[in-house]
Amino acid sequence: MANARSGSLATILFLFMSSAALHKGAAQDPVVSQNLVTDNVTVVEGEMAIISCRVKNNDDSVIQLLNPNRQTIYFRDMRPLKDSRFQLVNFSDNELRVSLSNVSLSDEGRYVCQLYTDPPQEAYAEITVLIPPGNPIIEARDEVLSEGNETEMTCTAMSSKPAAIIRWMKGDKELPGKPKVELTYDKMYTVTSRLTFTVSKEDDGVPVVCIVDHPAVKDFQAQKYLEVQYKPEVKIVVEFPQGLTREGENLELSCKFRGKPEPQRVNWLKVDDDVPSHAVITGADLYIENLNKSYNGTYRCVASNSIGEAYDDYTLYVYDAPTTTPKSTTATTTTTIITTTISYPEINQDTAPSTEPAAHDSRAGEGAPRTVDHAVIGGVVAVVVFAMLCLLIVLGRYFARHKGTYFTHEAKGADDAADADTAIINAEGGHTNSDEKKEYYI
Repeated sequence: MANARSGSLATILFLFMSSAALHKGAAQDPVVSQNLVTDNVTVVEGEMAIISCRVKNNDDSVIQLLNPNRQTIYFRDMRPLKDSRFQLVNFSDNELRVSLSNVSLSDEGRYVCQLYTDPPQEAYAEITVLIPPGNPIIEARDEVLSEGNETEMTCTAMSSKPAAIIRWMKGDKELPGKPKVELTYDKMYTVTSRLTFTVSKEDDGVPVVCIVDHPAVKDFQAQKYLEVQYKPEVKIVVEFPQGLTREGENLELSCKFRGKPEPQRVNWLKVDDDVPSHAVITGADLYIENLNKSYNGTYRCVASNSIGEAYDDYTLYVYDAPTTTPKSTTATTTTTIITTTISYPEINQDTAPSTEPAAHDSRAGEGAPRTVDHAVIGGVVAVVVFAMLCLLIVLGRYFARHKGTYFTHEAKGADDAADADTAIINAEGGHTNSDEKKEYYI
C-alpha cells in the first residue's frame, strides 16, 4: 500500500513538473542539451553501494532516482520510498547521490536516473551483487597413502555468485583439476574440483592446497597434508677401517635405514654362505674381529616394514697383512774408468695411485691389482745393477791392458836421406850392416 501511494505521489509530481517545464520552455529560448550520466556499481553482499546521478548544464530541472521496479527512491532531496537503507549523500543542481547499505541479492538490477526535461532524459546504473563462496571444503579418498598408489582429492566452493574458480597446488607445483559447476535454485553456484595423482615417498608431509579465486574474496584456500607410507631405504656405512681391510684387523659395519612406518626388523646375512660364527651383530651393526681371507664375500643388510623390504650389499675382500718396506739406499761404485751412482727414491704415499676401495667394497674394484712385494722388486733391481757394474769393471781392465807406446824398426837415418833407397842404405839396421851382426850358437 505504501509503495502504491509513493508511486501515485511520484506520478503527480512528474505531471506537475512536466507541465511547468512546458510553460518554461515556451517562455524562454532553448538551452544547451543536458548530459545525464551515471555509473554501474559492483558491490559485495552486505556492503554499501553508492548510486550517483550527475547532470551537466542543468537549468534547474528536477532529478529523481528510481529502483528496478521503477519506484521513486528519491525525488530531489525527498525519499518517497519507505526503505531506510537508502540515504541521501549529496543533492545539488548537478548531482543526486544516494547510498544503499547492507546490499542483498534482491537489490540487484537496473536503477534509473531521470531528469525532468522535454523530453525527459534517463540514464541507467546496473548494480551487480557479488556473493563470496563459503569456506572451501577439501576431502581425500585415502587418509593414509602408499608409495606408488593413485589417490583422489576433491575441493568444493559452495553458494557463490558468480561461480568460483578452483586451482590446485602440491608443494610449489600446480596440478590440473576437473571442475564441475552447478546452479542452485537460489541462483547461486556450487563448484567442485576433482584432483587425481600418483604419490611418491617424496610427497610425505607435502601440503596439497585448494585455492579459490573469486572477485569477492582474496587468499581463500584450504589445505591438507599428505601422509605417505613407503618401504625402507637402506645403506651400509663402513665405520672401521677407513682404508683397505687386511688380515688380522677388525671390521665394523653399520646399517642405516629409514622408512614409514619405521622398519621393525633388520637382519644381517652373507650371500651364498653363513656369517662367520664369531661375528657380533648388535641391532643394525655388524662387527668381525681378526679378519682372514676366508671371510671374503658379500654381506647384506635387510630392513623391512609393512610396505615392503629393501637391502644393501657390502663386498669384503681381505688383503695381505702389510709388510715392512726397506728404506731407500744409495749405492756408489768407483773404478779407475767410470764412477756410477744409483739411487732408489722413496715412494711418496701422497702421490702414489690410490688403492682405496669403493664405498660398499673393500677392494678397489673388480680385477684391481693386489699388493706388490717391494722387497722382491728391490732384489731384482740390485741384481741388475750388480751385473752392470761387473761388466763395466771387465771393460775397464781390458782397455787398460792394451794402452801403451808401439815401437817400429825404422832406420835412424831415414830422416836425412834424399830418397827411399838412400834411407835404406844409410839405416843402421840396413842390409849393409847385416854382416856385422852375427849370432853364435853353443
